[in-house]
Amino acid sequence: MGKAVTRKEAEQMLENALEIGARMLISGAEISRVEDSILRICTAYGSERTEVFSITYTIVATISSKNFGIITQSRRIHGSAFNLQELKYLNNLSRNVCENLPDMDEVRRDLKQIHELPRYTNRQGMLIYALISSAFTLFFGGTLLDAVISAAIGVMIKAVEIPLKNMKMNRFLVSCLCSLAAAALAVMAARTGIGCSSDKISIGNVMILIPGLMFTNCIREMISDNFLSGLTRFGEAVLLSLSIALGFAAVSWL
Repeated sequence: MGKAVTRKEAEQMLENALEIGARMLISGAEISRVEDSILRICTAYGSERTEVFSITYTIVATISSKNFGIITQSRRIHGSAFNLQELKYLNNLSRNVCENLPDMDEVRRDLKQIHELPRYTNRQGMLIYALISSAFTLFFGGTLLDAVISAAIGVMIKAVEIPLKNMKMNRFLVSCLCSLAAAALAVMAARTGIGCSSDKISIGNVMILIPGLMFTNCIREMISDNFLSGLTRFGEAVLLSLSIALGFAAVSWL
């Protein structure tokens, strides 16, 4: 049996539920998890009927009860920033809200604390890019020297990516420019005799840019019968991949 709340409390509850769902979606959660979390929260706070519709960029929810009538709210999702740590905390918050029914002010404080969790610094991001690039270069048959060069180029890719994202540039263009820079540096290294294989160096760098998690999520969406969201994510992932391919192809043509 859900908790009886007034209309004003129900509006605040639905606003927080949508905020949790939106942040989960941005952090990389699948649509079914987002919709289920919002549904459970609303039911716990007395909603007798809850309808939730979510796609990649929008969440719409309607709740109804004899206590507060019918309330509808929507949330526009802007972009994505995959963060599995934040997703874990949001999942825990969702479960805590359903079990303990805390005050809405407490839920907002918890959301603020989750949003303020420490994130990777730019230096840490550069180190991660270097490790990924060098590891995949070795995995695909590159030499140790190729891996070292690939790691250096990975650092440079991150250095290019940071200002482009700070400029709020279109992410397809960001991917294209990063891949162009990576391919150009790999070719320059190989032709100057520093590196042995521009192909092996490039394949390590391209693994940084490929939207692997996005491809995975789109398959999960379609398996869960969320075909609209799955196809949207699939189209986005394909366009990102084409942007990356265009950057590498441009260097080959030149």
